[in-house]
Amino acid sequence: MPRHQIEFIFWIKPASVKSDPALPRVFNACQKCNFHPSKQVSGVIMRWLIPIFFCLSFASAQEIRRIPPIGIKVSPEDQALLKKGLANLKEAMEAISEHPLLPDVEIFYKGAHDALKHQEFQKPNELNFAKAQLKEGLARAKSLQKGEAPWTKQTGLVVRGFRSDIDGSAQPYGLVIPKSYDFAGDRSHRLDFWFHGRDDKVNEVLFMERRRTQAGQYKPADTIVLHPYARFSNANKFAGEIDCLEALAHAKKNYRIDDDRISVRGFSMGGAACWQFAVHYADQWCVANPGAGFSETEEFLKMCGGQEPEALPFQRTLWHLYDCTDYAANLTNLPIVAYSGEIDKQKQAADMMETALKKRSLPLTHIIGPKTEHKIEEGSKKEISRLVDAAAYSGRQRFPKTVRFETYTLRYHKLYWTRIDRMEEHWKRAYLKASYSDQGITFADLKNISALTLSFPAKHAPFTSSAPFIKIAGQTIIGPKTNDDRSWRAQLVKENGQWKLGTPTKGLAKHPLLQGPIDDAFMSSFLFVAPGKPSNNQFGSWEKSERLRAITQWRQQFRGDARVKSDSTITKDDIANHNLILWGNPSTNAILARIAPKLPIQWNSKTITVGTKTYDARKHALIMIYPNPLNQDRYIVLNSSFTYREFDYLNNARQVPKLPDWAIIDLSEKPGPNRPGKIVDAGFFDENWKLK
Repeated sequence: MPRHQIEFIFWIKPASVKSDPALPRVFNACQKCNFHPSKQVSGVIMRWLIPIFFCLSFASAQEIRRIPPIGIKVSPEDQALLKKGLANLKEAMEAISEHPLLPDVEIFYKGAHDALKHQEFQKPNELNFAKAQLKEGLARAKSLQKGEAPWTKQTGLVVRGFRSDIDGSAQPYGLVIPKSYDFAGDRSHRLDFWFHGRDDKVNEVLFMERRRTQAGQYKPADTIVLHPYARFSNANKFAGEIDCLEALAHAKKNYRIDDDRISVRGFSMGGAACWQFAVHYADQWCVANPGAGFSETEEFLKMCGGQEPEALPFQRTLWHLYDCTDYAANLTNLPIVAYSGEIDKQKQAADMMETALKKRSLPLTHIIGPKTEHKIEEGSKKEISRLVDAAAYSGRQRFPKTVRFETYTLRYHKLYWTRIDRMEEHWKRAYLKASYSDQGITFADLKNISALTLSFPAKHAPFTSSAPFIKIAGQTIIGPKTNDDRSWRAQLVKENGQWKLGTPTKGLAKHPLLQGPIDDAFMSSFLFVAPGKPSNNQFGSWEKSERLRAITQWRQQFRGDARVKSDSTITKDDIANHNLILWGNPSTNAILARIAPKLPIQWNSKTITVGTKTYDARKHALIMIYPNPLNQDRYIVLNSSFTYREFDYLNNARQVPKLPDWAIIDLSEKPGPNRPGKIVDAGFFDENWKLK
């Protein structure tokens, strides 16, 4: 039976609002469907009656609500005006096609073009926003033709754009440049990230309009505020995560930013993003200020009250990628100013982090807005500003004496002066605690690590000894001498249970930024490679459907156009510069045919062989990530895009990897909103990219 949503109106007397035991379930169901009674009912209270809309979703769930939703119909007159504006801007862009500031113009073209093409204008006023932005884009293009760029010397609200490495798209972000910023001077400024909350309807046009007209929640004096779009509504994960880092890098190239006074801040979905950036990149910030949101997966989803599909074992393992509670020790040297409303359900995020921090004997500053639901209470806002300002004034700790570092993946492998180069086993906790003195470095604890690097840049080596020691796992190793410029670097490797100076043995291995799982390939430059030959069977139909879906969903969810080429047109540069997403099988895709013999899972026209197991290739598909045998610094992925699907778009906490390093799909089950078919086998490769 297809999924339907039925709206019921419940008329409830005020006296029963708190006492009715069914109401929590009503509110939970509303929130599951992204209807927030506490927010949307205000203003429609009629004497003693409160309307509450309760959405019931039937279990088969084959038709999930589209995110972003289909927008309004655009009149022929407005279509004509927008198309004329787009044509004029496109012509002007062609004249500056090689200009490094082209993304500052292209963002306006892309925003209006995509919203019109894909019917994503949600309200009539967005049409006017788009028309105004096309005019601004045209003015910028004409300025660049004259050798001018006045917006790059503008204070106040500024919209900027950069070219993303992931898919080559122009992506927008907003800035608040303080009036005190002197473009001719040399003084660096504090920068605050502000991560926005969830809004399924925020297309690029609306985002840029807000960044042109609204300064945001906080406007600290003498501070640049950076508002990332973060590729729509993904809690700043995956491509959204990289978008934030790329926006910061772009801002650093164009403005003088004090590296020691950068903070991360956000509320609601942005609070979840703030927790994530705090634990994964703790050494980059002077303070983190998360509000509400979520900080882990399992308990938050239980709190939401939705009917969650049972997580498969490997999916539970993959929660370690973004569960911030697993990385709490990384906050040892980073001040945290958390905020929650006293009666906000999403106070749960800070409560979970507080518990995780207590287990590691770490405190949490947690400001609580009295009797406040899902918003920042004004009195709390003042206290938050005082504490964040004080931490920003002090600046970050670049080289703390003691580092406590935990991770589950080499995607996140660096913290302060330590770097983990190899793990003994991915997705199990790797941990180190190390301290330095003027005589050397001592490890108090070390788990699940087989290679690491310790380093201090020029002028910052702390040693007075000419031969600093390294005490590690009961051994004492004499480290390298400090260099004349007072830099120092030591690489250590564990072999046969003993640590020594050196690097890991050469050969295929999971190492930083080449460790999987499948979703990792979409956090750097990727290229879809379409099969050159048709496959007129069940697999061929599945592959084509999934490939076209992947292209569509990449644009809808990550707001860029996936690069696509045929297998016969792939060049050496493509192999050198991109993760190759290979669609098809060895009989239909020429690139896959070249590398198939070198893969740990064998695939031919008849069978897919995984160790001792064999599957009928006519009725099954292989999804996999692996270092490209043609370029082992890049990935190949077989038959998959990012692995969470339509059902997961409804709740940001669900937006986590759904497949590990490889999976066998039984095509007898049609792809749906939860999975690409029936998963009959799946697993992780070991640390040498071999089957376990």
